[in-house]
Amino acid sequence: MENISRRHQIVNMREPLLGHSEGLIGNQSENVGQAENYVGPRIIVKGKQPKGPVHDGITIIELKQCYRKLGLSRFTTCLPSQAWLVKDCCGIVCAVFTYLLIFYAFFVVNNVLIVPLEGYVSYKWINGVIYNIMSLLAFSSHVRAMLSDPGAVPKGNATKENIIRLGLKQGQIVYKCPKCVCIKPDRAHHCSVCGRCIKKMDHHCPWVNNCVGEGNQKYFALFTLYICLISTHSLVMAVIHFVHCVKDNWTACPAYSAPAQTVFLIFLIFEGLLFGIFTAIMFGTQIQAVCSDETAIESLKGEEATWKKGSGWLNMKSVFGHNFGWKWFSPFHSPTFSGKPMAYQYTV
Repeated sequence: MENISRRHQIVNMREPLLGHSEGLIGNQSENVGQAENYVGPRIIVKGKQPKGPVHDGITIIELKQCYRKLGLSRFTTCLPSQAWLVKDCCGIVCAVFTYLLIFYAFFVVNNVLIVPLEGYVSYKWINGVIYNIMSLLAFSSHVRAMLSDPGAVPKGNATKENIIRLGLKQGQIVYKCPKCVCIKPDRAHHCSVCGRCIKKMDHHCPWVNNCVGEGNQKYFALFTLYICLISTHSLVMAVIHFVHCVKDNWTACPAYSAPAQTVFLIFLIFEGLLFGIFTAIMFGTQIQAVCSDETAIESLKGEEATWKKGSGWLNMKSVFGHNFGWKWFSPFHSPTFSGKPMAYQYTV
């Protein structure tokens, strides 16, 4: 069990807590008798009581056995041991569509814009290496953002034994989610798609078929960054290629027929323009949220900060890891941290 780094005090309570206390839920007459002898922290049910059973929206896939079969056992120290997969049809369709867009741009850039181009060896090599590396980083960032645990609180851990193990004193508060029956840390929100409470949940993104939270915000930010970069890069190359081919009456562009290349370029320009702008905005909002230490949900709800905010640079380190270096930009490295955990983190 991790140490508790924050203990909540009762402030401006407007309703009785007896009906919300662990061990006091059930027959009303029994609750009154138990409440008189109840000693310990107060449990507040934070959220609406569900009308029926809450579905479990995720599947955990063990990867260690897959690594052994593929002969990758030596790399298990830098590879995740589990994969988190959200069982959402809309999210899966959006994720597949994202991969199709990435592979379409990859195909057009390599098979229309770069490889068939006669001459211009330096241009081909420089642009080919840069674009393909960034495409790999974008694809890898998406996979990590989709298959990483975003910071889910263990489901059903709000038991009397676990609450006692927290070591809280009488009069202190423990929040309980009525949907996934978990001890709800400060800044955690319940996701109706995942069916779990997510620590520092920013939003649920169908494009990565996952929540963006404490555990995968780095990968999501990198995904938006690299998609923005490859979209801008492919857009510039497509415009240059189109001007070059029209100037030479398509004789210097032998890859495909003029109509076919025109169709390829129109779709690539449209894709690059649309997703370049979209991901640039998303990346900007993510960096702003990280630097201000305020998630999208907290901003929309107007929640007041009950935690101590650090500087923008320290907040960046809290997401991308200590210390600044090239690993900040690598989706293959999980962020490492130093010092004490954040003040709002406590689990059992």
